[in-house]
Amino acid sequence: AEACATESDYEIKVELPGVKEEDIDISLENNVLTIKGEKRSETEEKGKSYYFSERSYGAFQRAFQLPGTVEAGEINARFTDGVLEIKLPKLKEPTSNSQKISIGK
Repeated sequence: AEACATESDYEIKVELPGVKEEDIDISLENNVLTIKGEKRSETEEKGKSYYFSERSYGAFQRAFQLPGTVEAGEINARFTDGVLEIKLPKLKEPTSNSQKISIGK
């Protein structure tokens, strides 16, 4: 896995060869990005006098602690040629520390 930060976002790249997009689950909770999935592999060999078939499955999980808060609604994930790329925009700092507070009745 490869993680880097730019001025505006965090970027994470994870190579997941042999994993299908529908077998990947990405979640964000308490500034921890978790990637879970299942790798499935099937091998089949046929010869004149034999037939060999092997299936293997393996679950995986990776967690990344983010150093700051992100805009959860703006997260963008792409999966291309076995590489998962996730872009997490950093939460924009408020321009002012002043905030109006309304009084409830």
